[in-house]
Parts: sequence; C-alpha cells; structure tokens
Amino acid sequence: MKVRHLFAICLILASAGTPKLAFAEAETEYLAIFMEGKKVGYAIQSRLVADGKVSTSEEVSLTISRVNVPVTINTTETHIETTNGEPLGFEVTQEFAGMPMKVAGTIDKQGKINLIATSMGTEQKSTPDWPSGAMMAEALRLLTLKKGLKQGTSYTTKIFSPALLQAIDAEILIGPKQNVDLLGRVVALTEVTSTLNMPGTGEIISTTYVDQDLRTQKSVMPVAGMQVEMVACAREFALGQNDVFELVDKLFLPSPQPLDDVASAKSITYYLTPTEPNTNLIIPSGDNQKVRRLGNGTIVVTVEPVAPPANIRFPYKGRDKTILEALNPTRFLQSDEKQIIELAHRAIGNTKDTAQAVRRIEAFVADYIDNKSLSVGYASAAEVAESRQGDCTEHAVLTAAMCRAVGIPAQVVTGLAYVSQWHTLQNGFGGHAWTQAYIGDKWVGLDAAFKSAGLGGYEPGHIALAVGNGNPENFLNLAKTIGLLKIDKVTINKK
Repeated sequence: MKVRHLFAICLILASAGTPKLAFAEAETEYLAIFMEGKKVGYAIQSRLVADGKVSTSEEVSLTISRVNVPVTINTTETHIETTNGEPLGFEVTQEFAGMPMKVAGTIDKQGKINLIATSMGTEQKSTPDWPSGAMMAEALRLLTLKKGLKQGTSYTTKIFSPALLQAIDAEILIGPKQNVDLLGRVVALTEVTSTLNMPGTGEIISTTYVDQDLRTQKSVMPVAGMQVEMVACAREFALGQNDVFELVDKLFLPSPQPLDDVASAKSITYYLTPTEPNTNLIIPSGDNQKVRRLGNGTIVVTVEPVAPPANIRFPYKGRDKTILEALNPTRFLQSDEKQIIELAHRAIGNTKDTAQAVRRIEAFVADYIDNKSLSVGYASAAEVAESRQGDCTEHAVLTAAMCRAVGIPAQVVTGLAYVSQWHTLQNGFGGHAWTQAYIGDKWVGLDAAFKSAGLGGYEPGHIALAVGNGNPENFLNLAKTIGLLKIDKVTINKK
C-alpha cells in the first residue's frame, strides 16, 4: 500500500493560483516548506527577463518518511511568456527516487501545444489545444498588478498548470493587511485567498500573504487534514536540514470495527461523515460502487464488486468514446511500448477470453514486481516494466498498461483500502491504487498489489475516490479527501 500525498502536495503547490513573483529581473526568492510545523522541504522561485521573454520558475523539493523510509520528490516548473503575458512555452521536470520525467511544450500561433513528454529515454509527442484564456505566471502577475491589493477586490481567471496539462478555474480575493509571523520576524502583509476548482477534486483553498511588491512571504494550504506552509526565509535555512516527518500514520483512517474476512463479503456499506462543515466530498459511483447522500451530510457508499462476464473476446471493438479513451497510451500508461506489449502477451498466453486475460495479467504483475519498494515516489508503467520495483501504484499502472496493450480498456483507480495490519497500523483504511478493466459492459476491479501480498485482489474493502489514466493528478482527490472524512459505520453483507 502506497500513500501518494507527497506528490499531490507538490502538484498543489506548483498549481497554486496566487501571484508568486513580482520582483526585479533575475531575482530569486527562497521559501521553507512546513507540514504540521515540521520543515519538510523548500521552494525556490525566480523570474528572468531577457530578449523580450519572461521565464518564471519554481522548484519544489519535499522529503517525508513513510514507515521509516525517506522519500524525496523534486519538481521544477518553468513558464515562458512574452513581456505582456502571452504564452510561449513551459517545461516541467519531476524526479522521484532517481526516476526523472520531463514534459515540455511550446504554443504555436494556431493555438496548439507542441508537447513532448520524456520518460526512461522515450519520447511521446502530441498536439493538444491551448485552453483559451488560460494564464501562466507572468500573465497572472500582470493581472494582479492591474487589479491591485485593495481589500475586497475579487476576480476570476483561468490558470494553466503545466504539471496537470490543463487550465484551472480560480477565484482571487484580496483580504486585509495584517501582521504576519515569518519565523519570528513580524511583517505587515496583505492576505490573498485563492480558490482553485481542481478538475475531479473540487475546491482547494490557499491563503497567501504578500508584501507591497507582491512578493509571496507566506502561504498556507490545507492538504489531507494537515496544514502545509511556505515561508520566505534565508537561502541557508530553506536549503538546510529537514525534520523527520512520518506521513503514513497521519493518513490512515481507522475503521469503527475490525473487518473480518473482507474478501468473502458480497458487499460492504460505509457511512462517511465530513469532518469539516460545508465540505463537498467528490466520491464517484460506478459498476462496483454506489454512492448516495443523506440529508444530514452523511455519504453512504456501498461497494459490491461485479463478477467478470465470461466468453467476451478481446480486443474491444465498440465505439463508446470513454471506453476507447481507456485504450490509448498515455505518459504514465505507455501501452504502445515494446516491452509492455511483450509482457502483456507473455502474461495472457493463448487465451482470447477477456476475463481470463485480465486475471492472468493481474497475477503476472503481482509476481513480476519483485522489489516491493516503498522508496519509489511515482513511476510510469514503462519505468516499472524496466525496474520491477514499486508499491501499489506501480502495480496499478503496469496492470492497466498491459491490459491496454492487448486491446482491453483499463483505468487506474485511486482511493482507500482496508487492511487489518500494515506495519504498525491496524484495522483501518490507507491510500491505495488499483485497476479496473472493461469486460462486456462492466468495469471489473483488479488489484495486483493485494494479490501479491496474499490478500486475494480487489474486494469490497476498496473505496474509490478517483478514476483516470494513471496520471499523478488523480491523487489530488485522495490527498484532499482523506483528511476531510471519517468512517462512522460499516455494514457487511455476506454472500
């Protein structure tokens, strides 16, 4: 079981909708990052104007401990614009446990993004549309300068996130000027509240405190029920030693009762209650999970895994656009890679039955990943095929990519899964990832990581929070939701 909140926090920080930079050319700002009061990393923000172009960069580095295993994620995001804020290009580099990934794009005059994603030395090219009206860092800075810092000023905009490769709707509200503690130094700063409407996740609200030149001096953002803070400071402190911050036990939801023999249950019904008032939790319904909301705010989730129909041949030949999308290679599910295609055919053998094929792929991945490493931050299917290491997410992306490689639609699911014992944690739900494959007219759950651990695979102890193509942003809803709910009641329906 792997918790991906660290990567989600990096994405949220990189996508924050407040003006980060307004200082002179080639100036650099250093910020220390804190979680629950402990220093866990740093951010470096810089802006350079040269040859009629503005390059705005932010480097974020976070290190946490997961069951005494340190994990560091480094993300650098650069926006390139004209001096009047017109988008020219961007670049994002991400490194997890020595596994680098890079996404670079240039925007042409026809409004297309010439995109190149590089992973494991392999390039993927595409030309998506530039989202009309979306802003990057310099355009947002110019807009904020125009609107000013008068209390009560509010406006909306669209912010392009290179890390997510999509535009995010944002609402900006200028608050009062107040004294703010910056690591013992008290400064009068203006409060700026940004409400980001993250696709598939809902609202994420951050509060930033800026000086009269719009330099960010402090920002506060709730993630997974914890406070994440960035505070401007000296370079030496920002880049200095981090505290040891154990994340896993803070992101584990206790069960109201031990759940015995979950795999034998026909279905399990969970009664979930938001821990904060007026919280809109996004929990999807699907073939394996039904969701209903009660008047008192309780969310009732019933998980009943569907049985795969027999005698369904693959590859899929239907015309449903959603299902067809679940066949395409993506930057994390490289189903067109030679090694993944070869592994998929090795796994399925000579079967033509879809249900049998996906079970064989599930079992193959469970055995193939022979280094169940907690040190992997986030790996693509191609990287997993090469390294044969990782935890639940690596099992999920490789399973999905291998299914797609032989024409079986598949998606990666992120959510919560019950375990009676995991290291020092007992009887609760932790962040998890698994796969679902389309067979006949149903999505069927697969869990190679659970099968590898001797837990049988996908069963009613899984609560889905997001479904997608294996991109890291799918973990944003998990990171947001896990800190905002509790499980009050569980009802088990035996077969």
